[in-house]
Amino acid sequence: MMVNGCDCSIVIKTTHTETDIPYSNETLREAVSLLEEAAAIEGDGICKAIRKNGGIAGCIITPLTIRTAPLLFYLAMGSAGNPVLMSETRNLYKYNLNLLPMEDTDHFDLVQDRGGERKLYERCSIKGFELRVMREEAIKLKLDICGDSYPVIYPYKDTIEKETGERFNGDGVIYKINGQECKNIYGVTLSSKKEGGTKTELWIKRALNTGSDLPHIIDEMIITAQLLREKYEYRHFGMFRITIKRLVLNCDETNINSSDTVIGPFRYYVADTVNTEVFTSGEEVIA
Repeated sequence: MMVNGCDCSIVIKTTHTETDIPYSNETLREAVSLLEEAAAIEGDGICKAIRKNGGIAGCIITPLTIRTAPLLFYLAMGSAGNPVLMSETRNLYKYNLNLLPMEDTDHFDLVQDRGGERKLYERCSIKGFELRVMREEAIKLKLDICGDSYPVIYPYKDTIEKETGERFNGDGVIYKINGQECKNIYGVTLSSKKEGGTKTELWIKRALNTGSDLPHIIDEMIITAQLLREKYEYRHFGMFRITIKRLVLNCDETNINSSDTVIGPFRYYVADTVNTEVFTSGEEVIA
């Protein structure tokens, strides 16, 4: 079931912050399973089942904004160094997070408001995520959410300010492969699953009528998305950068059946590390 975000809202609650999450759609629901009792061989052939509530299941898909990106990346991946703390807005664009995809990341609470009914899901976690980047579109993060706690009615009527901050866009992304900028990459999807170990893949969509094709083995790929506007302090601006080491080609999904530009996807397996920096500050100039 796909539910448009116009009549729903989702708030993520951590120790330090309560943040409204803008999104295009969501499939969050109460997880339900059945305890089945099979019919006896000599019985009447009727199977019995008892409904069992099992916490939360589903996903949310949200565009990344300058305010939500540090928190969402932190929850999706995990911190390799600094803990997350975003209590002061004036420091928001200067904060640095070094992140790696980890199987066991921090838990959080989630408040779902649908049609005036508020439910609280406690101790949720992320079992997988997808980062989706395409030209002419907002950059989106899909979070696969799980949790064992039974949802309860959220008792408070307070309202949390809606997130309307500037969104990252696929047109403002720079791709570098082995140190060379690639102009023919049309978008990427970084997918990480965290069940039984962290497994990460990268889909690279490239336009075939410009530039050279991609190598079968990539030693390093750097994806940089940034917001360069006059309203931010010099060198303190919204930005995230993902560095991926050792990409090995799994398959070429290109289907050439068009007289126009062909957008063909390569599917790579990430054989080494993924590192994410969010809102890096300092003297470094992001090229």
